[in-house]
Amino acid sequence: MFSIASPITSSEKQIRNKIDNKTKPVGALGQLEDIATQLALIQQSETITVSQPHLLVFAGDHGVAKHGLSIAPSEVTTQMVMNFLAGGAAINCFCRTSDMSLKVIDAGTKVEAEDHPQLIKQRLGYGTEDFSQQAAMSPDAALRGINYGAALVEKLHQDGCNLVGFGEMGIGNTSSASAIMAAILKIPADECIGRGTGIDDTQMQRKQALITRALDLHRERLDDPMQILACLGGFEIAQITGGMLKAAELKMTVLVDGFIATAAAMLATAMHPEANHYFIYCHCSEESGHQRMLQYLNATPLLDLGLRLGEGTGAALALPFIRAACEFYNNMASFDDAGVTV
Repeated sequence: MFSIASPITSSEKQIRNKIDNKTKPVGALGQLEDIATQLALIQQSETITVSQPHLLVFAGDHGVAKHGLSIAPSEVTTQMVMNFLAGGAAINCFCRTSDMSLKVIDAGTKVEAEDHPQLIKQRLGYGTEDFSQQAAMSPDAALRGINYGAALVEKLHQDGCNLVGFGEMGIGNTSSASAIMAAILKIPADECIGRGTGIDDTQMQRKQALITRALDLHRERLDDPMQILACLGGFEIAQITGGMLKAAELKMTVLVDGFIATAAAMLATAMHPEANHYFIYCHCSEESGHQRMLQYLNATPLLDLGLRLGEGTGAALALPFIRAACEFYNNMASFDDAGVTV
């Protein structure tokens, strides 16, 4: 479906030497040096840039949410979509401060949002099915979701974007992400679930029971990432996964947000392991299980701010650090340039 090649690494030594010869002790800029190296390998250029960065927020509802696994009903997903479009959400604030374009995509909410000039409708249905009783979506819907996300990212690339972040909104989507994590890592549900929006002990027990039931119900289909997506995923997760894969194919940099976005990254890398070279993991979420996801992906998150909101907020907050990595790589003097002798 995608043709993803790992970045050419023959120039890595040269890139590292360039960084080490800047006017600083070796390694003194920490993770910024790793980001600069990653970007230089991706872009294969003497200078590295961030061009027309975009944050894509995909919204979708989950059938399993009918069991009361969140502090809010599914209708809140659409209400938050309208909040995004009105500019009033946290992700709007952080995109403004980071000078990042924001697009909102209706991937399949239970209540369809009103038409809006800034709303992209790529609906796969009125929310997924209850995955504790049947597959969340058909294989065809999963594939269409992958293709929808990929087409949107391809259009951004054609317009000059070389960096894209992914966020989500969907009541019940931490249950879906937990189930995906359990299926890929082949571990019990109780090692993957967290309190999401802040649920109580009774809801936690119900959440664990439903995910465990789903994993048992779909057990024979969980050895293939597309089947995991169809059985346990969400419409927004499907489109994020496709967007991530297309971005990697086009050698764009991908900013991965928190728990749900990382579940999509797990699916993407299960389908195409090479894609992980293009991903920057922006923060470590407070959601239980996210640190284990990051370990599985061999990822060191850039930030640790105690975030657990989603929406792509961690990705938007990380962007200034990405820009800072570009700036020092391109413009910081070397010892020879500055006449500094060590």
